Amino acid sequence: MVAVMQTNMGEIENSTVRPKVTDSKGILIQNREFLDYFWDIAKPEREIRLKAVENLIEHLKKSEKSDELQYSLKRLLGGLSHTRDDARSGYSVALAQLLSIFEEISLKSTLDSIKEKHNLQSAKKKVIRNAVFGNFFGVLALSQSTRLNKEPQVLLECVQLLQSLAQYREHLKDLPRKTMVDILSETSQEVFEEVLLSALQSDLTSALNSPEQLELLLVAIQKFPSVLKPKKLKKLLGTTKVITKENMPKLVEVLKMAARAVKKENMLPAVALDLLQASLREENFEMFWNEAIFSGMMSEMPGPTHYLSFRLLGAALPLLSVPQLQFVLSGDVMRCYGEHILSAQMPDRFKFAPEMDRYVSEFMQGCSDSDKQLAVVLGFSQLTNQGYPVVPSYWKVLEHMMPSAVQQYVDWLKKAFCKPQLEKCLEFSTRKQKGNQESVLDNDSCVARFRKWIIPRLACIVENHQIKKEEDLVINVARFIFFHGFFDVKKPTPEIPETTLALSVPIDQQTRSNVSSAFYSLLQSLNSMPVLGDSSDCEGLNSRRTMGVKADGTMWIYSLVQYAAMLLNQNKYVQSVHTFSPEQRRAWNSMLESVEALRKKAKKSSTSEHAAFQHLFLLVGIQMFKAPEESLELSNDLRTCMEKAQAKKSKKKSAANGKSSDEEPHWVEVVVEILLSLLSQPSRLVRNVCKAVFGRICPHVTQGALNSILNVLNPNKDEDESGVVVTDEKEGEKKKPKKEEEDEDEEDEEGNEGDHEEDEEDSDSSVDEEEDEAMEEGEEVDQNFRLELMKVLQGQNALATEEDGSDEEELDDAAMMKLDGSLAALFQEQQKKIQAKKDEKDRLRKEKVLVRDFKIKVLDMVEMFLSKQGSSALVLGMVEPLLNVIESGMSSETSQQEQDYLSKAADIFRNQLCRGKYYCRDVEGREAELHEMFERLINRAQKLIDSSVSLYYFSAALYVVKVLRGVVSEQDSNTQSTLSEVNLMGKVDVERVTSCFKDALTSFMTRRKSPLTGAMFIDLFNRFPVLCVKLLDTAVENITGGLREHQQGQACAMVFRALQSKEVKNLMSDAKWTELYQKIVEQLSKSFENVQSKNKMVHEKMVRSLELCQYLVKTVRNQKMQVNLDCLENVLKSMNAEGSLQKAGQLEDTYWSVMRLFGTLKPKIEKVKKIDETEQKAETTKKKGFLPETKKRKNRKKPAVLEGKEMLTSRETPEGASGEQGKKKRKGKNKKRKHQGGEETQAQPPVKKAKTQQPQNKYRKKKGVQQASDGK
Repeated sequence: MVAVMQTNMGEIENSTVRPKVTDSKGILIQNREFLDYFWDIAKPEREIRLKAVENLIEHLKKSEKSDELQYSLKRLLGGLSHTRDDARSGYSVALAQLLSIFEEISLKSTLDSIKEKHNLQSAKKKVIRNAVFGNFFGVLALSQSTRLNKEPQVLLECVQLLQSLAQYREHLKDLPRKTMVDILSETSQEVFEEVLLSALQSDLTSALNSPEQLELLLVAIQKFPSVLKPKKLKKLLGTTKVITKENMPKLVEVLKMAARAVKKENMLPAVALDLLQASLREENFEMFWNEAIFSGMMSEMPGPTHYLSFRLLGAALPLLSVPQLQFVLSGDVMRCYGEHILSAQMPDRFKFAPEMDRYVSEFMQGCSDSDKQLAVVLGFSQLTNQGYPVVPSYWKVLEHMMPSAVQQYVDWLKKAFCKPQLEKCLEFSTRKQKGNQESVLDNDSCVARFRKWIIPRLACIVENHQIKKEEDLVINVARFIFFHGFFDVKKPTPEIPETTLALSVPIDQQTRSNVSSAFYSLLQSLNSMPVLGDSSDCEGLNSRRTMGVKADGTMWIYSLVQYAAMLLNQNKYVQSVHTFSPEQRRAWNSMLESVEALRKKAKKSSTSEHAAFQHLFLLVGIQMFKAPEESLELSNDLRTCMEKAQAKKSKKKSAANGKSSDEEPHWVEVVVEILLSLLSQPSRLVRNVCKAVFGRICPHVTQGALNSILNVLNPNKDEDESGVVVTDEKEGEKKKPKKEEEDEDEEDEEGNEGDHEEDEEDSDSSVDEEEDEAMEEGEEVDQNFRLELMKVLQGQNALATEEDGSDEEELDDAAMMKLDGSLAALFQEQQKKIQAKKDEKDRLRKEKVLVRDFKIKVLDMVEMFLSKQGSSALVLGMVEPLLNVIESGMSSETSQQEQDYLSKAADIFRNQLCRGKYYCRDVEGREAELHEMFERLINRAQKLIDSSVSLYYFSAALYVVKVLRGVVSEQDSNTQSTLSEVNLMGKVDVERVTSCFKDALTSFMTRRKSPLTGAMFIDLFNRFPVLCVKLLDTAVENITGGLREHQQGQACAMVFRALQSKEVKNLMSDAKWTELYQKIVEQLSKSFENVQSKNKMVHEKMVRSLELCQYLVKTVRNQKMQVNLDCLENVLKSMNAEGSLQKAGQLEDTYWSVMRLFGTLKPKIEKVKKIDETEQKAETTKKKGFLPETKKRKNRKKPAVLEGKEMLTSRETPEGASGEQGKKKRKGKNKKRKHQGGEETQAQPPVKKAKTQQPQNKYRKKKGVQQASDGK
């Protein structure tokens, strides 16, 4: 076989070589491009097809060759029957464009060519589908050419061809009828009346038989009303109108057919919308809706007919008047839609609600009539199930309502809350609810469900910023929710508008709780709401991102507090649900006085201090309605802190040249202390309040305030010191509120007492279990307890001693009872001690959880400060505290809360601090401090054990260098002068910083276990090219001077990245750059000497070295640098002296990529040798399977030997033999198994015997020994 292949290859090589084809004039290239247009037209990608059509038309315009035009026409006509849909549509579009541009092409001849090319009569059964598509897409191209109206006869033939294609519905479905409708819509009245009317007579007469024919009639009536007059309709349909009671059954059947046809497409058939428009023109809309839609379509089981009715309802909204909208939205179709909404909540059910929302949203966007908008929104809001509307409270459709409609809708919601008229709602019940009469709710429950929906809907209107509304509407809604959440009406008064609407049904407790919760949620949204209005003042406030205020600058919460104060003073008309105690009322009045005093001061000189205190007082005061006791304590602490701050300010003013300002706490420090104390509260509102207030005072935060925040996060301090602190009356003292802990301790003690009472019954066993648990935990046995136990036993003479000599003496009953009492008391006391230890551990664990949760909240303040004041110089003082948090978190326990705390701190440090968009750029006078910090960070990064923690310290050092460098302009970065280093590095002491980084790099290269990584220094080289130049020589030296192969490979990666940097090259002169390349070549040559890829590290180092070598050689050759590469080439050649680098792999591929640059190609492996080896192996294996001569069949026919095929026959014979030998070999194995079993039979083949033997053995194993013996 090999010889034959070699002779054939020789004949091919010796054969005559064809002459090279020349294309001097470029004709072949032009023809190739021209033909490629047709290939691209058939591509699946739509963009490629359209581009190819455009290029083809442009080519034909420019060439003006008739033969190319005729070829294009012929090629496009043939492609209309392509087997792929994309290709057919592409050829059809191209043909339409061709006919539209080149009017010299006759439409008549084109249509005749289409009929001839795709003849339906002569087409075979296999290709009839392609012929049908060819005719259809040809007519479609003619209709899209916009020339059919000019040739009525061709138009008539096209319509007739489409009529004949309608019978091939299994292929085209309703495409011919739709195309006829499109042609009809673009036809003039004269052509229709003279040409098409007679041709379409049969279709128009049978319009009530199919959706396509009915749609054709409706389009004709809409397009040509003067032609299809009532008399003409009388002849066609038998009635003067389409929508009549006589035609209604047929129309219903047509609509059902249309609904089933679009079952998979989920779309509204055009015939349904045309019928609805016809009913509006003929003023029979109500009859059509009741008879055709509800009585006809909705009588079917839920399915396509129902969905068509729902789609028709949504599509009809823009076409109806206000009375018609009210009629439709209060009818039975809407009731069926509500049933579908509830039944579709189950999984794996089709949900129509999103589609209906799109219909309503499109209507609201396009409608400019507020009455229509209000009618639609009310219609959907009044669709209720047991009093609860089916549309969600948060409805995006409301975003498109006009302000006047929003105001009317809010008034309706308020009235519906106070006086719900459920009888006016469109109430429905599901089939399950109708069958279960016990689940029917009473009227009060339905009212409560309706109110439960109304309050979130009112809050949604206020909270959604996309809904256009006025300030009066917002404050009225907030007052309404606040009033009904915390007050009741005694007597109506016009001074309080909320009292004028009396409640027809009292508010139950659950509804009251929901309303109060909704108010605080609304209050949170008001605090973050932008200023409403379009005036210049509003735009100015929004440009400053002022949140939570009205257009006049007054806070929303202040208006609500004033409203609450007014309600508390109107005891004659309203009554608070929770009456304030005298102390709480005094705290409320004190809060109002403090707020008014702060407002007066803010008018004289507006400061953030006044705004922060005012915001805190208002938020704590409004919370008094929800948690009066908690708010009372907070209010007292807040007032005390403010008075103390004001007193110190007055002392500072009165003292002349007295105390320094450093001894007095700044007002921001006081506010921060208050916020830290508030963060210990579990309330979400309080947490949001603290974030909002801290966000306001961030620009004024001082170093002392920031230190108080960072001290909480300091892991080196005791947990008690880092907990929540509140300033006490005594200076310098701080206390931690431990009410929760004391309550928990009391509960634990009560529980312990109960446990002790139960344990008295079986103290011995329980103590033994406790001792066992203690021993399992590794705790030492209490020696005091052992001594006490010995004393009790010795005192009762129950302990055997050496003097007794015998243990046979027993105690009497009285002594035993006394001993049992003493032991019970002792063990009970010991159990109390063990339980006390457990309680202490549990208390410490809970404290730790509370402290950790508090620190997570404090991290929110750190994150907010970094996001708002990232360019402040105070940020520099947060670097090391955050690193301490990360370092301690890495070595602490692995609980989920600890992991969350650590990940949050690491994320803030990495994303908000090191990678922040804004950073400190004003370091005047702090250069020495920052350089010392930089040295501490680098030294710490080298001493750590964990590489992941070292990465954070190294990143912090790079951040400090970035701060010292400042902003670098592009002009400075591209200069090559000696002053560029100063311009690029700003206030960085380059020598000092370089020395630190050089020591770190040397440590990484010479230490066996270093926490530093090569990626850290690569990042350094990328960000600071000046430092890269300084450290480049050290990196080059470590290509061979690294301690291990890993460090040497990392040095190659660093040098590789440095050589790729344009900034590094700009900072070095050409002579130094060339000298650097020569030095790298020498280092690489040394590293390649006597190297063997014996392990993974060496392999990795070799790959990185070869990658560097490849880039270096390529750059030297391309830039023609004066670098000697001979030594490197010789070393690389010697590496493959034994041919060890000829396999496939990353190392080998990189090596030959380098050698290719030197002109040495990878030698090809001869495949003939592999074939010989396989033949030898095959022969050796085949010899083992030869049968003896006595076993071979002697009457086997031998094939005749032909000339030239000796080798072939000789190779075929062993293969056949080997197959038989394999079979006989397997038979021999079966015989061996059979002889081992002791059974010898020659009547049956061994294989069959083995098969029949298996089930018997299994059966005998399952049965007993007796059954097996009986079988024998």
